Amino acid sequence: MSDGDLLIEEVGSILRVTLNRPEKLNALNRGIMEGLHEAVGRYAARDDLRVFLITARGRYFCAGAELGGGGMPGPLNDGSSAMRQWYRSGVMGYGMHPLYDEMEALEKPFVVAHQAPCVGGGLELSLSCDFRLAARSARYSLPEAKLGSIPASGGVSRLTRLVGPQWAKWMIMGEQQIDAERALAIGLVQNVYPDESFEEDVMAFCETLAGQPPEMMAMAKLTIDLCTDLTPGRARTVERLGQSVLGTGAEARGLMESWRARFSKAAK
Repeated sequence: MSDGDLLIEEVGSILRVTLNRPEKLNALNRGIMEGLHEAVGRYAARDDLRVFLITARGRYFCAGAELGGGGMPGPLNDGSSAMRQWYRSGVMGYGMHPLYDEMEALEKPFVVAHQAPCVGGGLELSLSCDFRLAARSARYSLPEAKLGSIPASGGVSRLTRLVGPQWAKWMIMGEQQIDAERALAIGLVQNVYPDESFEEDVMAFCETLAGQPPEMMAMAKLTIDLCTDLTPGRARTVERLGQSVLGTGAEARGLMESWRARFSKAAK
């Protein structure tokens, strides 16, 4: 599927969406956001789709949210209460916040691949994903300070959770751009690949994810995210509960029986 701004394709069990506004530096607009909503809905409804991958075309991954087109600047003249309600409704009429929350909560993996600079709203979209992969030429920045604002679509809360307050302050208050290697060092991305092999490396990683047992993947995402907010003792209880559910399920029993059969055959 393509509506011009967003390309959606199924590559085996990988649902790949591509930001396709290179002439506008892939700035997020209504077309992209509506396409993302549709794609996430398809991903949630289909058991055969195992991985959601976000990529982009052009010299930017994303330059942020488009500041024109009727979406911004929101109810700036109506007071802080109206602005808070506007934010709760999803921002710019695009449903950003509900979408990012759904991506974070859906018990399947989301991967985003930054082939080039990722700025502002593009980084906030990426922070809701489980895996962030960078090409060496990727760069990261949050320039909202120029508008007297903070990145309030996850740029503060999710970034701080990932990299800690010191680096969140560096990027938000200091308005400092970081390169891919620094992003890897502080935990913003999980891996950096050469530009020349970036697409192949990303697809290989996604194929690895797609080959994992789906019930295990769902439980792993759920328990990891829960454990982030719990005391060590309660976190251990959560992981034990999760393993108890998996261990009594058909998926784990089938995999265990298959492993035993192979082991028994090899031992003869």
